[in-house]
Amino acid sequence: MFTVIFGREGCPYCVRAKELATRLKESRDDFNFRYVDINKEGVSKADLEKSAGKPCNTVPQIFVDQNHIGGFDDFEVYAKENLGLYQ
Repeated sequence: MFTVIFGREGCPYCVRAKELATRLKESRDDFNFRYVDINKEGVSKADLEKSAGKPCNTVPQIFVDQNHIGGFDDFEVYAKENLGLYQ
């Protein structure tokens, strides 16, 4: 499974999302991710909303296998329920 995390520099939830994704990558053979800095790569809020199919007022915005999961809290819940993440 491939996860894309759209975030920006200085965002604490983006940092936490990257840390969680790194832990998942280290513990699972079937997990990989890419972090996209929306400012450096020119991704607009409208681009995110088009991909997600709904308003995206905050970052990070996280997609797993091209399915929009939501922000960090949503990703953490998803990882616990579907990927065997235990704190």
